[in-house]
Amino acid sequence: MRLFGLRQIMQGLKRRLTYVVLYEGLALVLLSITFNVLSDEGLAHAGVLGALTVLIAVSWNFIYNLLFECWEARQTTRGRSLARRVGHAAGFEVSLLLLTLPLFAWWLQLSLFDAFLLDAGLTLFFVFFTFIYNWGFDRVFGLPLAAQ
Repeated sequence: MRLFGLRQIMQGLKRRLTYVVLYEGLALVLLSITFNVLSDEGLAHAGVLGALTVLIAVSWNFIYNLLFECWEARQTTRGRSLARRVGHAAGFEVSLLLLTLPLFAWWLQLSLFDAFLLDAGLTLFFVFFTFIYNWGFDRVFGLPLAAQ
């Protein structure tokens, strides 16, 4: 694993924290609304599930993006192609589905199959959301040092 200088580490950490806070804030709003529509328990119940989901996603997002950027820094091709962006988004969402599936089944009192259908629908939505968000984030904040 390549060691980064202090400037690169701080740029990466600052970038990742900004990325996660903005992404998960938007996700919390979207998830709470979705869970409220799908549940008869009310907005508070849906909001708690949304917050738990975001907590899991924030933790995983930070780890996943750190691992992705370490991998990306070792690649000979620089930049973020369409294939790299699709792989990044799909890899994150599929792995997050595996982490959240048991929570959805338990919290919403669904069978694992029904929870999987709900989670798969959310995952499909968030694959597109993640792709668009990443593209927009890079346009606003520029590429990380690993991709330059």
